[in-house]
Amino acid sequence: MEYRRYYQPGGSYFFTVVTEHRQPLLIEHIDRLRAAFRYGMERYPFVIEGIVILPDHLHTLWRLPDGDDDFSIRWMVIKRKFSTGLGAGAVNASKQKKREKGIWQRRFWEHYIRDDEDWRCHLDYIHYNPVKHGYCLTPADWPYSSFKRSVKQGLYEEDWGASLLPALSHADMELD
Repeated sequence: MEYRRYYQPGGSYFFTVVTEHRQPLLIEHIDRLRAAFRYGMERYPFVIEGIVILPDHLHTLWRLPDGDDDFSIRWMVIKRKFSTGLGAGAVNASKQKKREKGIWQRRFWEHYIRDDEDWRCHLDYIHYNPVKHGYCLTPADWPYSSFKRSVKQGLYEEDWGASLLPALSHADMELD
């Protein structure tokens, strides 16, 4: 099947990236993941407007520079940098040929952000995700997200999400 991505120079995008077989590697290697993001951002700049890291997947909201639409190269660099030095998982011939280590699912899910309401909906989804998965009781409790930064920016109250219903996981956002 041929999947077509929507590339928009200077666009904002929501991404979901998952480890192969949902291996819980990301929190265990959080410093390696942070270093991979720093490395990727130095080589191919972008702005992280929101992010949450869970053990086996992450969600993030990026804004690309004006005139630049290549988010795929950024993910390739981040995934490779993170994977370098980690032991390889079980890989088939196709993955060996492409020098994949079985750390990440081959693809990622992307959504082009259409407007301010869409942006806010996805930012809310990102910050509520650890609550949805039962890792914490409120978004403020999860240490691996941009929620506290968003509170400082005035986008949320510190207690946001403490009384939200599970309805925040919209049917049209079946991401993880």
